[in-house]
Amino acid sequence: MAISTFGFEFRQTAQDGAARTGVLTTPHGEVETPTFMPVGTQGSVKTLTPEEVAATGARIVLGNTYHLWLRPGPEVIDKIGGLHKFTCWPHAMLTDSGGFQAFSLADRRTVSEEGFVFRSHLDGSRRVLTPEVAMQVQGALGADIAMQLDICPPGTASPREMDEACAVTTRWARRCLSAKRPDQALFGIVQGGTDVRRRLAHADELAAMSFDGLALGGFSVGEPIEKMHEVLAEVAPRLDASRPRYLMGVGTPTDLVRAIGAGVDMFDCVLPTRNARNGQALTKQGRIVIKQARYKEDFSPLDPGCECPTCTQGYSRAYLRHLFMAGEVVVLRMLTEHNLHLYGRLVREARAAIAAGRYAAFARSWLTKDVADS
Repeated sequence: MAISTFGFEFRQTAQDGAARTGVLTTPHGEVETPTFMPVGTQGSVKTLTPEEVAATGARIVLGNTYHLWLRPGPEVIDKIGGLHKFTCWPHAMLTDSGGFQAFSLADRRTVSEEGFVFRSHLDGSRRVLTPEVAMQVQGALGADIAMQLDICPPGTASPREMDEACAVTTRWARRCLSAKRPDQALFGIVQGGTDVRRRLAHADELAAMSFDGLALGGFSVGEPIEKMHEVLAEVAPRLDASRPRYLMGVGTPTDLVRAIGAGVDMFDCVLPTRNARNGQALTKQGRIVIKQARYKEDFSPLDPGCECPTCTQGYSRAYLRHLFMAGEVVVLRMLTEHNLHLYGRLVREARAAIAAGRYAAFARSWLTKDVADS
């Protein structure tokens, strides 16, 4: 189905097996795919400035609709002209629907055909999140890409619950399309757990609608990681090739390498930034837990092959450990920059490998040791 939203276009530029490169054109610039979107939950990628985020190679970030809805409120952001101006991020931006956060508040929410009713985790106020409200809030935030409201069941859900989640998500998809801002792209979200047949059936339902892209939701929610990889290999290559494919909330560098090999174009995950704040640096050789005593007199950089400022400016593992143990907040910035540079390097090298027809060799070089392993 042709893309119809003004200022938004996706075109594939190369393919190697199921892996592919492309260019996503948005009102705020082009994004080369595969791409990783750093997560800016509160309108900020934690500890970094927008300029520092862009220096990692990122040309699209994710904003969290739920948190921005509660604080400072979409009216405030709309008044300045949208989330781009509010956050001083000049490149492309995607906002999630808020549904995952609402659905995860198990002790604070109820769900019905109409939507979610929940209590704010900030002040306990009653909130109602319907497909129409999700579109209204995201329209006020003004990101280039909005996401439909969906039901995201846990990996342990029964087949009946999975079927119902797909059915409600489909009905909400139609309501979101009817309520979307005309100049904002909208992605549908494919559910179905780890059942390939259910996933493909739901993908077909959403592909028949005028979504600008298709996302795979409901992964990395309790199912075995090996099963997720297996299902992605079956499902992702069979999503409509004319639209971008987005794997939501996933994951480790290994997850990205495997999913890119299956044809996924877009990713987001809090792992690189969250792990940095916990004192973990990701390298191609393995994970470094900086507080460990073995780094007390280790004067080597985190990763000699890394081009991030933390590594190239000569900061040693011993110094970073000292900062972390002393509670100096600057180390959280330094580790975050490093981790996001690694993700930027991964997708940049993946694009080059696909264009050169050598993705399999590239994947093997990254999969020899999962960088999230200890």
